[in-house]
Amino acid sequence: MKKLPPEYYALLEELQAVDFVLVELTLYLDTHPNDYQAIQQFNNCAQQRKKLAKQYEAQYGPLLQYGRSYSNYPWDWDDTPWPWQV
Repeated sequence: MKKLPPEYYALLEELQAVDFVLVELTLYLDTHPNDYQAIQQFNNCAQQRKKLAKQYEAQYGPLLQYGRSYSNYPWDWDDTPWPWQV
């Protein structure tokens, strides 16, 4: 497996933290659909996640398959490690 810099792990951890908040806010909003502040927080986190994912993918490769992430040239889906392997 490829040796990765500490920045890789820091960015991945930040992305995972935002994903966790988005999951929790989704569950909360399922039962509190009129909570305006929670909706604002969800939208802010969604924007932050999009920015972090773009940064991650530009530096380390795709996060998602099936057209949800771009590939570099040459095809880099077989490059390891995958984010869930670290």
